[in-house]
Amino acid sequence: MEQVAETMEAQLKRWGLKIDRLAAQTEIPGVKAGFDTLMHVAELKALHAIAEATLLEFKLAGDTCRARLETEVTNARNDLEAAINRPMP
Repeated sequence: MEQVAETMEAQLKRWGLKIDRLAAQTEIPGVKAGFDTLMHVAELKALHAIAEATLLEFKLAGDTCRARLETEVTNARNDLEAAINRPMP
């Protein structure tokens, strides 16, 4: 179970950096980002926050809750991965 948490934590750090880079691209002076692009970045930030919160809950949970929470961690990771792999609008 700890392997799941460590792997997820490392992946969330990498994705967080990628999301920060994408957000920075929308804030370049003289470049106006479209509404769809801004919404995509906001969605990524929200999904990242959900995945982090789910991981924290998993790490703090007792052994009896971890099996259920492992599924939730996996689902949160999959949702974030799918959104990150979508092309920017």
